[in-house]
Amino acid sequence: MNLFPLETAVHKMTGLTAKTFGLADRGVLKQGFAADIVVFDENEIDEAASFAKPIQRAKGIDTVIVNGAVVWREGKPTGARPGRVLARTA
Repeated sequence: MNLFPLETAVHKMTGLTAKTFGLADRGVLKQGFAADIVVFDENEIDEAASFAKPIQRAKGIDTVIVNGAVVWREGKPTGARPGRVLARTA
């Protein structure tokens, strides 16, 4: 079921959310901004969690980059932990 185009969904989860919460250096790929990126296969992405098994890895996610460091690759965490607590700037 497609409620809206993939690009709209990604924007709602990234750029729009960053703007709503006043996160000035997040939400878009731009020089000087934090490099938070998820590389996924749009045909495979799906949740695997259920009520009975709430902690399950999502399907279709290849790589996750946080603050420019790879934290997830090939179905496994890399051990990198470059994240930080974010605070509203506006």
